[in-house]
Order: sequence, then structure tokens, then C-alpha cells
Amino acid sequence: MTAADTTIITERLQLVPYAPAHLDGLYAMNSDPEVMRHLGPPQTREEVATSIARQQHVWARNGFGWWSVIEREAEALVGAACLQHLAHVETNPLEIGWRLRPAGQGKGYATEAGRAVMRYGFDVIGESRLVAVTDPENKASARVMERLGMTYIGIQTHYDVPCVTYEIKRTDR
Repeated sequence: MTAADTTIITERLQLVPYAPAHLDGLYAMNSDPEVMRHLGPPQTREEVATSIARQQHVWARNGFGWWSVIEREAEALVGAACLQHLAHVETNPLEIGWRLRPAGQGKGYATEAGRAVMRYGFDVIGESRLVAVTDPENKASARVMERLGMTYIGIQTHYDVPCVTYEIKRTDR
């Protein structure tokens, strides 16, 4: 699969697998304490560059990973979205996720990107069940999961912390 094969176009967004060209936008997002408050400590530029390189290998191996979310009209990186093994454990179900820069929040981009990643997981990868998790304090992310038609299944421990956990099955669509 090439990056062109894994790029997703939606009404307002373009999801492109992480690439070195995205470093500035991803660093601006991942170094922002407000963006990262539910996700972990803000990242350094070097950590973001390492993440991009790691994701390029993940994409080559799995055919899925992290996408940069680019607003098509402005051609600006507004966030990131993922399809990955939950808690990075290959025997776990696939997880969808997202994060947005402050300028991209409150516009429905998380739902639009989440829906696109969900379709990719079902239609391209062939999964029958996907999950999403968030910090119990992250009500906005839980609302996105609900807008995506996901079902709450409880508080579970993932990434070594309690997480609100949702799921959706192919038959739920």
C-alpha cells in the first residue's frame, strides 16, 4: 500500500498517513498541554519526529496507523486520527482515536475523521468490531464516540489507566 492508497478524503478533510512533512503541525498539536491533557505529557519536537518515523513502519507492516487530519479548504493540519491495536498490543481489538488542535475543535472534525477511520477499519481492513477509549474526564471525546454510533461498554484499564470504553460492530451500522 502506498500513502495514496491510504489517504482518505471526506467532505471537509483529508486524512494522510503521518509523513515528515507533517512535523511542524503535529509538533504544534502534540506539544500543546491543552491538547494533551487527557493523552499524556506534551511531546518534544524530537519525540514527534520519532513518532512519525515509527508510524511509517507501522503503516508498511499493518496497512493502518496514524493519519494527519488536514482541513481541505485551508490546507492546514487540524488534527490526527488513528486505527491501531488497543494499547499497542497486537492481540487486542483495533481502536479508533483522534485529537485536534484548538483551532479545529468544535467543528465536527473529530466525528468526521472518526467516521472515516471507522469505515476504513471495517471496509478496508475487514474488522468486525472496533473500540474507542478515552479518559473518563474527556466528555467531548465520549460524545464523539456516541455520535459515531458506538456503544458504551464500561470503564476498563488500557494504557495502564482507567478508560471509558466504547465499541461498534459491523452489524451496528
